[in-house]
Amino acid sequence: MSVARQLLIVQTVALAVVVLVAGGLFALDERRDADAATRLAVTDVAATTATLPEVAEGIVGPDPTAALQPRAEAIRAATGVDFVVVMGLDEIRLTHPRPDQIGLPYTGHTGPARAGETFTETYTGSLGPSIRAVAPVHDPNGALVGFVSVGVTRQKTWEQFRGSLPGLLGIVVLGLAVSTAGSYLISRRLRRQTLGLTPDQLRRLYEQHDAVLHAIGDGLLVLRSADGDGAPGVEIVNDEARRLLALPEHGPVPFASLPATLRNLPDDGDARDEVHLTADRVLVIGRHAVWWEGRRIGTVVTLRDHTELRAVLGELDSVRGLADALRAQAHESANRLHTIVTMVELGRPEEAVAFATEELRLSQRLVDRLTVTVADPALSALLIGKVAEAAERGVELTVTDDTALGTTPLRSRELVTVVGNLVDNAIDAVRDTDDPWVEVTVRQQDSTVLIEVADSGPGMDPETLSRAMTRGWSTKAEHHGLGLALVAQVVARYGGALRTEPSLGSMIVAEIPVGAK
Repeated sequence: MSVARQLLIVQTVALAVVVLVAGGLFALDERRDADAATRLAVTDVAATTATLPEVAEGIVGPDPTAALQPRAEAIRAATGVDFVVVMGLDEIRLTHPRPDQIGLPYTGHTGPARAGETFTETYTGSLGPSIRAVAPVHDPNGALVGFVSVGVTRQKTWEQFRGSLPGLLGIVVLGLAVSTAGSYLISRRLRRQTLGLTPDQLRRLYEQHDAVLHAIGDGLLVLRSADGDGAPGVEIVNDEARRLLALPEHGPVPFASLPATLRNLPDDGDARDEVHLTADRVLVIGRHAVWWEGRRIGTVVTLRDHTELRAVLGELDSVRGLADALRAQAHESANRLHTIVTMVELGRPEEAVAFATEELRLSQRLVDRLTVTVADPALSALLIGKVAEAAERGVELTVTDDTALGTTPLRSRELVTVVGNLVDNAIDAVRDTDDPWVEVTVRQQDSTVLIEVADSGPGMDPETLSRAMTRGWSTKAEHHGLGLALVAQVVARYGGALRTEPSLGSMIVAEIPVGAK
């Protein structure tokens, strides 16, 4: 049976036992209260009767029964008791509801009454078991002349108690109904929460769940959706997700400890292979909404680490661009060589030499300058390659004369990521302009590395830049928009800043403190 059904049975049985036991105890208590009330009533009637002057006079009179029997029966009828027996000191009945018992010895005790005390007892007499009170009767001089016994039979008290049983049973039945309904509602709620599974199924499900969470290679998060006043939260996080997101190895994970990119997941359905950036990783994320009975209860998020892959792809793009530039230069060199040979054949060697040295002088001057002023060879090669690539694409790219960079904490890969992506974005931005140009400056100012890329494009305001620095955003439909996000990741790693500077066309400035890392 399911957990819910087992709980329903156990609760129903337990509550039924509790209600029945409580009903029995209540009945016993009612019975005790009824007996106490009966004792109090017969005591009052006996004591009152014993104080009547005519009772004492009748006991010592010439015909006690004739004098006392009508009076005793009148008192019995008026008070509702079962018998009022008056007797002398010899304990011979002078009155009785059954006339044939008059003159016979009284069946009961009178000891305490002889000592002047009114007392009660339960005794089986001529009318059956009864609760009776015995009171002493004194004459006007205070002498003891007899006794009065007043009682109610057990049968009558039972009949009175039986009259209250329907109400008592009603209370018991109502208690059983309420407890059963409560157990059913609890069981129904538990059945929804446990999906109607048995304890063994729940145990196996937990074992499988725990094994899968530790064995799966991808990061896995299960996020709880905000429901009413409830805040979103992290329900499940596996070991790989803790590693990728730099979360504590053990214990619950507060929702606020997740990276902002995961805390702000859009609520627009499922998605696959979304690229998200954390402080030091590039993650490919899949998300799938979880629904239950028409209500969204959470989101399953899978994480894959593409940090190294994205870095290699960025370098590959740079190398591919450099290779394209070299192919273009080779093609241009072949054209220039044919031109020079033709000019020599035409008998114009001086002009051929001038043509050849002019082309070499321009490119060699840039190479010589960057080799001297830029300490990182990878950055020098990148800038030279980007100049050639931009020229092939019809864009004039200028590396300013004040470009100079010595040794810095930034790795070559990081410099290539920042400069390469900023230059690529600038070239893409100016391709459709009338006068496409890009200007690059890489220099060190005091303790800060400044990378400035200006272009003739439309530029972007600070709000647009802020969006572009987030995951997967781009102004170009054919791109995934990771360029500025990767740049921002490197800059943030060193505690720097990325900002716009619209003083010259449009400009993006990256400021990286040299001693930040």
